[in-house]
Amino acid sequence: MKSPTREGATKFINMPSSFNFACMYNKYIRRCFTGAGLWSQALALDDETTMHFWGPRNKTAQKPSLVLIHGFGPVATWQWRRQVKSLAPHFNLYVPDLVFFGGSTTVSSERSEVFQAKSVGKLLDKLEVETLHVVGTSYGGLVAYNLAKMLGEGRVKKVVIASSGVNMTARSNLEMLRSSKLNNIDDLMFPSSPHHLRQLMSLSIYKPPHVPDFVLSIFIHELYGENKERKLEILKGISVGREETSNVSPLKQKVLIVWGEEDRVFPVRLAHELKQLIGKDVKLELIKEAAHVPQIEKPVQFNRIIINFLRGTH
Repeated sequence: MKSPTREGATKFINMPSSFNFACMYNKYIRRCFTGAGLWSQALALDDETTMHFWGPRNKTAQKPSLVLIHGFGPVATWQWRRQVKSLAPHFNLYVPDLVFFGGSTTVSSERSEVFQAKSVGKLLDKLEVETLHVVGTSYGGLVAYNLAKMLGEGRVKKVVIASSGVNMTARSNLEMLRSSKLNNIDDLMFPSSPHHLRQLMSLSIYKPPHVPDFVLSIFIHELYGENKERKLEILKGISVGREETSNVSPLKQKVLIVWGEEDRVFPVRLAHELKQLIGKDVKLELIKEAAHVPQIEKPVQFNRIIINFLRGTH
């Protein structure tokens, strides 16, 4: 069988969404969320910002609330698809799209992770969520950390930070760029070519599958094309990783750190360092044969760790 030509790949990308397997998979993911009792909503937080999120169709007073905060890359549904079915029976789940991801937008000029945390906080106020746990992965870990600091232990009870360089330094950023073998972080975090996406996969996935270029092109088009310029502004607005030393201040909440042992975006040494910096009551769980996305690579183990921590007495 001949490999698809560049022209053929372009035609495939431009096919109606019913023939585009990326779009079809997106529909399947949405069914996973609705099947877990969640529904898609959008709320105006103020005159500037609107946030899209998935929330419980029937909120139950007996269940604690849990907020899942995604990282860079695809929208929240793609990143948390393997968690919602397992977590929904135990928690009232809220899965927001951060600003400029999915259906969340703003006319504000703010772009920092602190602004993202403020936006999630406003959403929780609007929804009258009084107390909650929070889980953040990668960039979402920065947002979760700031949300926990902002709302305090009175509202945020437990914090889970997964694969997130909250304690990044300038050295960490340089190491990541060297590992990627790319010229700048923008190409890694927002791949514009199959080569760039393949490099991101090599750092993020323990055993990345071999995927043809034309398939990678489709996923770049579907998952990374929307709001790219605004997302690049958010990337440049991150406040951590610019200094030679970490500026992490301890959290008062109980904290769980979850990390893939083979993470090549944020090497596991950062997890051990973060454990020493982020608080007094901190637990670290390392997942074998997983890299930067253990919630996708090892969902059963990841979900069990999260549930045990949040429902337990640790």
